[in-house]
Amino acid sequence: MWLIGLLGAFAVIVLPALLARRLLGMRAGALRVVLAALVGVSVSGTVVGPQLQNAGGGWALLPLMLGIGLLTAMVCLVLLDLIVADRRVRPLGWVRAVRGRLARTRRYSEILGIIGRHGLGPYVTGRPRGGGGTRHQQLAHELREALQAGGTTFVKLGQLMSTRRDLLPEAYVTELSRLQDRVPPAPWPQVEAVLLESLGAPPQEVFAEFDREPLAAASVAQVHAAVLRDGTRVIVKVRRPGIRDAVERDLDIVGRLARTLENRTEWGRSLGLTELARGFSVALREELDFRVEARNLTMVRRAAEERRDGSVTLPAVHEELSSELTLVMSRIDGVPLGQARPDSPEHGAKLARTLLTALLDQIMYDGVFHADPHPGNILLLPDGSPALLDFGSVGRLDGGLRSAMVGLFLAVDRGDPAALRDALLEVTERPEDVDEQRLQRALGQFSGRHLARGAAPDVRMFTDLFRLVADFRLAVPPEMAAVFRALATLEGTLSRVSADFDILAASRSYASARFSRQLEPETVRDAARDELLTLLPVLRRLPRRLDRITGALEEGRLGVNVRLLADARDRRVIGELLSRVLLAGLGVFFGVLGVRLLGLEGGPEVTADLSLYALIGYHLLVVSAAVVLRTIHMLTRPLS
Repeated sequence: MWLIGLLGAFAVIVLPALLARRLLGMRAGALRVVLAALVGVSVSGTVVGPQLQNAGGGWALLPLMLGIGLLTAMVCLVLLDLIVADRRVRPLGWVRAVRGRLARTRRYSEILGIIGRHGLGPYVTGRPRGGGGTRHQQLAHELREALQAGGTTFVKLGQLMSTRRDLLPEAYVTELSRLQDRVPPAPWPQVEAVLLESLGAPPQEVFAEFDREPLAAASVAQVHAAVLRDGTRVIVKVRRPGIRDAVERDLDIVGRLARTLENRTEWGRSLGLTELARGFSVALREELDFRVEARNLTMVRRAAEERRDGSVTLPAVHEELSSELTLVMSRIDGVPLGQARPDSPEHGAKLARTLLTALLDQIMYDGVFHADPHPGNILLLPDGSPALLDFGSVGRLDGGLRSAMVGLFLAVDRGDPAALRDALLEVTERPEDVDEQRLQRALGQFSGRHLARGAAPDVRMFTDLFRLVADFRLAVPPEMAAVFRALATLEGTLSRVSADFDILAASRSYASARFSRQLEPETVRDAARDELLTLLPVLRRLPRRLDRITGALEEGRLGVNVRLLADARDRRVIGELLSRVLLAGLGVFFGVLGVRLLGLEGGPEVTADLSLYALIGYHLLVVSAAVVLRTIHMLTRPLS
């Protein structure tokens, strides 16, 4: 009997709330449903319970009681949904959230201490201090030191910010470019544990020799020299122990800080910090997975081999020994370009031209390119040739964007503002209200300053171009942003190699040579053959289709079949709109009908004070209120 009573109580209390959730079409957790059920039972019992007892067996009021309980549960669910948004109320989720917040508290206190020590508090709270250029220089220095003290994630964030000349003033870009993430090496027992997990065996069993002292140590990884069993000299890149947990914790904090600053500060909204933080998180997580870098390096190396280009040396990956935690590559002996100097000005100019041509070939021909060619990622070999390292960050371009880049380079070569405008609009996502004439005039001024014959290109050229793009709200796709960042980084690298190297003239020569190669008879013949092979199936069907069209015209049977709402998304939006209108109409209809029935006198009596007409009217009002609540809940949700 107790089981039957328990099931009956469950049916009376919980089922109306479950039905209310179903009628509203919302997602609600168990705690929210139980809360709504208890409120519904309490209200319905308070309103109808006394009348039910006084009726002396008038069980006709029971459906009304259940209806009021259902209506109250729907109101409660809608209010909870508006207050708690789309999230379910989950006690276990609350417990995990509290634990996560407690785990972040110590890190938050460290970050707040760093912000306070470096005088950045007013800028975080949205109350920046005034000041001119000197103040900007001081603030940039304070920001660099704060990011350096923040550790791996914040150093990487500062390095990324240093490449965004389209967003930050030059003072900040220059200061943040000095960020270094060199740290003391991890203890050997911890490194050995990582190698054992990755290789499945101790390093002394896999390698003939393994140097425990790292060649270099950074915040994400450290590099060791080793020799394979067959005598091949390699380097082993090992991810620092425990770095993923620390990075994930800091990335969560970076995302929260970005959302806070975007909500509270004008500069945060103008920079779009939330989207920048999201892209940074994706890039840094990829950098922690050495399998991504291995794939990137393999793609660039194969593309260079297909072009038979050996001007730049690339390391080879030993994929059988590489994993998420380790990356084993052939060892290249050389001196980092930041620490080396060419033998002569002629050697410097040749080296700069080789690096520029290699990067442009990767962009224009291969579609996959090194996105961070700073001096630390380039080695100068004993024979004077360069080698590229660290392919954790690469860019990718499809055929359409590569063709658009050719047009952009040719427009730069000619210095034609109209062609430059068209090419720029082709490689960016243009807003609907862009003023093309004003953009052309701005590009004309840009060309006069930086692209005229005899102009000396410098980093200001890239900064002005990024500012122009931002002023006209031209959204640069991530692929093209990677190209511009790589070229801007390479410009700074080449200025160290050869102070007199003219990157603009070299780029013009490259674009002209590439365009000239496209006009060679063999190239034109191959392009025409490819286009003809593509068009051949269409040409075969064309005569039959023309014959059918002319026959239909002659006989008066030609018609055009236009399918309205062929897109499923359009049908879904219109269907939802019609359902909302229909529900609103039904709610009003039931409400008016219920009021009219309540106003009728006479009719069969259910109780001494309640007629059948009034009882039906009350039920219709409950149904009307339920339908209106469903409509209100739907109106708070956007059309899909």
